[in-house]
Amino acid sequence: MTESKKKVRMVSLGCPKNRVDSEVMVGLIQDEAEFEMTEREDEADIVVVNTCGFIEDSKKESIETILEMTQRKGEGDLEKVVVTGCLSQRYADELEKEIPEVDAYLGTKTFTAINDALRGDLSEKSYIKPGSFIMDNEVSRTNTVRGGTAYLKIAEGCSRNCSFCIIPDIRGDQESRKLEDVVTEAKRLGQQGIKEIILVAQDMTSYGIDIDPRENRDYLVQLLRELESADLGDVEWVRMLYMYPWNFTDELLGILQEGNTVVPYVDMPLQHVNKRILRSMRRNVTRDRQKELIARIRDVDDMVLRTTFITGYPGETDEEFQELYDWVEEVRFDHVGVFTYSPEEGTKAAELDDQVPEEVKIERRDALMELQQQISLEKNREWVGYTTDVIVDGVSEEHDLVFEGRHYGQAPDIDGKVFLSFDYGGDLPTAGDMVEVEINDATPYDLRGVVLPDEPMAPIALNDGAEASIQAP
Repeated sequence: MTESKKKVRMVSLGCPKNRVDSEVMVGLIQDEAEFEMTEREDEADIVVVNTCGFIEDSKKESIETILEMTQRKGEGDLEKVVVTGCLSQRYADELEKEIPEVDAYLGTKTFTAINDALRGDLSEKSYIKPGSFIMDNEVSRTNTVRGGTAYLKIAEGCSRNCSFCIIPDIRGDQESRKLEDVVTEAKRLGQQGIKEIILVAQDMTSYGIDIDPRENRDYLVQLLRELESADLGDVEWVRMLYMYPWNFTDELLGILQEGNTVVPYVDMPLQHVNKRILRSMRRNVTRDRQKELIARIRDVDDMVLRTTFITGYPGETDEEFQELYDWVEEVRFDHVGVFTYSPEEGTKAAELDDQVPEEVKIERRDALMELQQQISLEKNREWVGYTTDVIVDGVSEEHDLVFEGRHYGQAPDIDGKVFLSFDYGGDLPTAGDMVEVEINDATPYDLRGVVLPDEPMAPIALNDGAEASIQAP
């Protein structure tokens, strides 16, 4: 009798870069005849939890998820629980001691040993090494993003020394993938029907500098030019995330202006604007430099600009927060994310005096988000009456029987959506389709629009002399 396959469920937490690691693990698991993946909780024999350990809230979510899975194991619903990712990389010894019910802990460098962990063949329960795994196009990987979108990680780690960030300790210094390797994977994704590729790295604008600091300050530009000229199959959009405010060359802005597939969308985490706080954060950028850079970016036609800020950084005064608030009101970003400062052990900022009370951090975050909500509503209303291409993500997760998608200025999960209606009839789209949409309504976060027919509309005369349109035969 043939032994049945063990069913494995992947729970992926954290950022898109972590999601790519999860997709590699899924690909490796699917390569093995003894395992098969399942998305159903009630079917799983084994659960893999790929954790995030970036800030306090993400650590809490990761721990709660691990505890939930070990409880299910204790109740007999699961045979094994395997934990991977940033949290286990950072706290493997503590986790093994506090949650011994977990069968194996893998880190950011060792998660490719996932099948040995599933079989119970690891030489040690906590199999952790320094640094991170570096992708290449030969590695098995299964895309898990719905619709026609896929993430493509072009570098691992970070060589910056921001005072509040623990990522370099978890993931190591930046290591960039070779340009040719990235292009090869992009071509394969396009051949698989992917319409939107999202390039991700911890520090996008430093891509390639670690390969040769003297020659490769424009390595990202070289990559984008190669992607623009290559035959990428079905790919229509190339988007970049985590573009830090340095190394923004005129050549890079030129590609954002003139690119055919590279969309005019910049996600640039600024974190603050006050001079003292930026210096303490070790951001190596000033308010004046940010202002000048934003002006250059906004010279690009149809640019959509997203950023993130931190409230309650150690010592942040009411006056310093007000400076940030007034600046957001002045600059009017298209999308803004706001996080309360999280004192991460091992970082310089966590050792600073004058830690801001939690309730003050939250109050400032809420005030900034309330301001941005009004700005976003006004920005979204500017889309009403315009027609734009939208990538269909599928049936809405919020509204049954409603399709949703995104225009070029909306990245998945972090920006808003376009909810679609079909007033002109026609066939319903499938996930991954690109459709032409006329925007007819706006909220602070999302848009609504009508999918236009493939064929042009022909006018017809009504009895009162008015005109209406029907789809031409």
